Amino acid sequence: MERLAVDMDGVLADVYEQFFRYDERDFGKRRPPEEVIGVEERKAFPYINEYVYTKGFFRTAPVVKNSVEIMTRLNEKYEVFIVSAAMEFPQSLPEKLEWLKEHFPFLSWQQLVFCGSKTIVDADIMIDDHFRNLDNFSGITILYTQPHNQLKDAGRHKRADSWADIASLLL
Repeated sequence: MERLAVDMDGVLADVYEQFFRYDERDFGKRRPPEEVIGVEERKAFPYINEYVYTKGFFRTAPVVKNSVEIMTRLNEKYEVFIVSAAMEFPQSLPEKLEWLKEHFPFLSWQQLVFCGSKTIVDADIMIDDHFRNLDNFSGITILYTQPHNQLKDAGRHKRADSWADIASLLL
């Protein structure tokens, strides 16, 4: 059975929607998504560091559309692991764990990997929204489209704009 490593933030958890919600709260109006296309996350959202250190930020992030249904199917076909570089924001660990237990209850605790660098990951396939995690991975790589990577050439990575795209690539 092939091993599949799936990123959490930006792939399963819709952190961009969460950024937009916090940004709207702070500035009084909702910015159009087009405004952040091609812009690094830290530049697109001026208070991003405050947001990611706010209690509840990771716990209340919305689920990316269709991810639960397709992950259920992938979990039957692959040895699935959620791989999240959670050490950057240590307070996020319990929130991410609770979030995963709520939205992906079919995954066991043994399938959850909270780490610093993802270079340690040994899998056949990796799905992530950041080049820094995919570029050094030796297996098959799927770049999940998010505004920060949308205008960049996917290079050797296969691009997935949605979970339907992931299903067509892997199921």
